[in-house]
Amino acid sequence: MEQDIRIGTLAGKGDKTAKYIESLLPHGFESFQINFWQTLGGVSLKKLAKEVNAVLEGSGAVISSLGMFGNPLGGTAQDKDCVRGWRECIDTAHLFGTDIVAGFAGRVRNEPVPASMKAYKKVFGDLSKRAAGKGVRIAFENCYMGGTWETGDWNIAFCPAAWDMMFDAIDAPHIGLEWEPCHQMGQLIDPMPQIREYGHRFFHIHGKDASIHHGMIARHGIRGPQDHYDHRHPGFGDSNWTDIISELRRVGFKGCIDIEGWHDPVYKDKLELTGQVHALNYLKQCRTAFVPNEKYTLA
Repeated sequence: MEQDIRIGTLAGKGDKTAKYIESLLPHGFESFQINFWQTLGGVSLKKLAKEVNAVLEGSGAVISSLGMFGNPLGGTAQDKDCVRGWRECIDTAHLFGTDIVAGFAGRVRNEPVPASMKAYKKVFGDLSKRAAGKGVRIAFENCYMGGTWETGDWNIAFCPAAWDMMFDAIDAPHIGLEWEPCHQMGQLIDPMPQIREYGHRFFHIHGKDASIHHGMIARHGIRGPQDHYDHRHPGFGDSNWTDIISELRRVGFKGCIDIEGWHDPVYKDKLELTGQVHALNYLKQCRTAFVPNEKYTLA
């Protein structure tokens, strides 16, 4: 595998993750993010690592990252379990052959973004030190999860102003982003300039696109009764992923783009894998086929 950028998908199936990955390998996925919702759900990461590594052996595919998607800044018992999940993911990432743990930054619920910074600095200050000691990078997904600057339940890491505050609060090179254009487009932010400005902080990419309904916005705005955009598999949305990958390469990104499925309003249910495999092949085409320079000679 000589590619600087791999194309894969998410594989968050709890203790069935290894079997799920095994079922997807024949389609040509090159990487997998193993993600968890809010807590580890009783999964032993050490046991899972053995199972996953056995399935991946000889395939050339890799685990790109572990993902813990909850609210580590909240005060509930589940939120505290989420923090424990972050710790365990950091401690065991090397068993999966990855150095990235990703997820939501969390949020002090129903408060403006700045009100979360004290809790963010405390929780991720500790997690950052733990990660640094184990050679792990932390990547925050840029999903706003229905929140705004003024209020929300899940994640402060959804826009550049928040990123700047977070990077100022914890100034460490192993703190970065799990970026995708969809979550910026849904906020009517142009995602492309972000690659040049923040690309050095992009540790992992979620392959998810968006279709913006401009006619709906013109009639109802973005707070009316109708959704103003749809989440889409790459290849069905508004983004040109040839341009995205070109810009990622320009800023030196080397890593994985993992398709975040289960959101497309058309290619879902029985068409879910159809949509994901289309996205896989589309992204591979946008990446272009690798041709080694050693075989090129001047006439």
